[in-house]
Amino acid sequence: MDPVRVRLPVAGTWGTVREHLVERLSGAGAGVVDGMFDAGRIVGADGRAVAADAPFVPGLFVWFHRDLPDEVPVPFALEVVHRDEHIVVADKPHFLATTPRGSHVAETALARLRRELDLPELTAAHRLDRLTAGLVLFTVRPGERGAYQTLFRDRRVHKEYEAVAPYDPVLPLPRTVRNRIVKERGVLTAREVPGETNAVSHVELVEHRDRPGEPGELARYRLTPTTGQTHQLRVHMAALGLPILGDPLYPEVTAPVPAGDFRRPLQLLARSLDFTDPVTGEEHRFRSGRVLAAWASCARWAAGTYDGPSDGQ
Repeated sequence: MDPVRVRLPVAGTWGTVREHLVERLSGAGAGVVDGMFDAGRIVGADGRAVAADAPFVPGLFVWFHRDLPDEVPVPFALEVVHRDEHIVVADKPHFLATTPRGSHVAETALARLRRELDLPELTAAHRLDRLTAGLVLFTVRPGERGAYQTLFRDRRVHKEYEAVAPYDPVLPLPRTVRNRIVKERGVLTAREVPGETNAVSHVELVEHRDRPGEPGELARYRLTPTTGQTHQLRVHMAALGLPILGDPLYPEVTAPVPAGDFRRPLQLLARSLDFTDPVTGEEHRFRSGRVLAAWASCARWAAGTYDGPSDGQ
């Protein structure tokens, strides 16, 4: 994975680079920084190892590779839908993060693809929640990443999602949900607040049927967001009284499941991506081949025993 880049403060009383990093990275544990210096793992802009007694230089950049946390392997395949000299489109399973973050580093879509495709400079053009399955776009050449990111920023990518949630026969659908959503750093859930609209989702009912062994019915929905706020579709569906099956945050935060428990994935799938390639001008239409487990076999999904197409992922 990419190294961590650290910029030394423009002001401070540290005498050496080591003194600053020991203080700055104190959470890493005693002796960790010294061990990195001894192993030559902290380098400067020229790629050479920085000595532990190198003088502190305000504004200096140093780089190092962090130690990887222990991670439970995500036992589902990451399928490549499309690959050319500019982009890679992958069909991501549930539980696999898109890019390294927090305790998920090696077990991410980006890390897997870099290894499996031998593309060390591959980067993600956008992100998909770890619990959501489906299509993610990656860029092969760092210099072209901005062009593809701009597609998402300017809303020039048509995205459709699929979800399984309860059926409400009295709720008028289709409908477009418009409101303001905020997600505060360090808070698990996003929330709706008064103010200017920044989140828009179109919700359509595709089909509904009985829920085996349980009261009520389930439905399959087509969700089309025109904005990209964190957890937007999950918040909007919960607000309609249609919380997506398997959602651990909406409408209520539930107790964390043990690491390695992959039995009840969030029933949300990024089904399609359509856009005009900003580099080649080609019209792209990509579709996920995954099946949402709760729709393929609701009773077995509820029991945590579904093992159908793509493991229900």
